[in-house]
Amino acid sequence: MSPFAPTVAAFSELADGVRRLLAPNPSMMTGPGTNTYLIGNEAIAVIDPGPAISRHIDKIREKSTGSIRWILVTHTHPDHSPAVRALAAATGAEVLGMPAPAAGHQDRTFMPDRVLADGDVLESDEFCLRAVHTPGHASNHLCYLHTRLNWLFTGDHIIDGSTVVIDPPDGNMRDYLQSLSRCKALRVKALAPGHGGLLHEPERVIDWIIEHRLQREAKVLAAMQANPELTTHELVPHVYPEIEPKLRALAERSLLAHVLKLKEHGQGS
Repeated sequence: MSPFAPTVAAFSELADGVRRLLAPNPSMMTGPGTNTYLIGNEAIAVIDPGPAISRHIDKIREKSTGSIRWILVTHTHPDHSPAVRALAAATGAEVLGMPAPAAGHQDRTFMPDRVLADGDVLESDEFCLRAVHTPGHASNHLCYLHTRLNWLFTGDHIIDGSTVVIDPPDGNMRDYLQSLSRCKALRVKALAPGHGGLLHEPERVIDWIIEHRLQREAKVLAAMQANPELTTHELVPHVYPEIEPKLRALAERSLLAHVLKLKEHGQGS
């Protein structure tokens, strides 16, 4: 279990021009709920408006101190982007991000007005956000670097309180670990995750996640070598002996991601 426990208020002002609004969608997968961030005071950029819940969309508009000019998403999983369509229709905001990939559980309603690539920027008189492409959890995943604060808005690439599921074929463990290393190299001051609280020790957090993943991968390799006849489903209790029954299907997806990475490097076959 991660040492970084999620504690999130329904609404918080995190810094001048940075507010966090918690979507009312708590669950086993989302923790306390999806974090929506409001960036700026006069011209507002919304990061991850979350699921299409009317009262949450109304709250985004209510808590915005100025006009909502832009809507950005980190990725198109159903707890992050479905509210975009209604919010954009109500405000006329420009929608930015990467289109939904073909594989996996994706929000097909997300259609960006501007497709972002790694390094693209959104700049206003108050802030500059730079897109950082971080595939792994999702192939179209973007983090956003707030250049003045040196904070990274991480979506589901890094969350507070647990590690994320890597679900092939769109999820890729090799890409995920490489993207984590890239985020560490940015040397940011804080991580603003898609779920949970602000993380003030970015390098320690990232090191913990990488170490946790590599330790799990070592267990996967050992289990494959000791039980070469077993399927990924049958390997789950060998690799995740502590897992609750309701989480076994999710664990199997990340186990498969490790298996694919190992086989790509000629191990475990």
